[in-house]
Amino acid sequence: MTIPGIDFSQTLAGITGEELEGFFVGWKRRPSPTLRLSVLQASHRVVIARDSETQAIAGFATAVTDDVIAAYITLLEVLPDYRQRGIGSELLRRIVGALGSLYMIDALCDEQVVSFYERAGFNAGVGMARRNPAALGDG
Repeated sequence: MTIPGIDFSQTLAGITGEELEGFFVGWKRRPSPTLRLSVLQASHRVVIARDSETQAIAGFATAVTDDVIAAYITLLEVLPDYRQRGIGSELLRRIVGALGSLYMIDALCDEQVVSFYERAGFNAGVGMARRNPAALGDG
């Protein structure tokens, strides 16, 4: 799908932690700029959405996988000013596509975005999560 004014890529070349400012809205403690970039670099798959005019990063999706049967979408973030334009849906479509035909692709999400994932063909499941805010540093 083409979204006017947005370019998508799977490369992190030239990206800095500072370019990832403004993401993680609603988090009680946001990752530091260094940690933000490290997360993208350590992910097995990444899709980046950029504003084609300003080159600002508008959103990204990350995933980890064993490349055999399972993958987990770890993050899907779109800056508030870029929401409601289909960028999140396209990031999800592209990260799923980058993962290939694995048996399972899972995502944990906040309750307010469950319908977003359902529209993309995901089914509700049971999951558990543990959070350690101190691991995010002083972001």
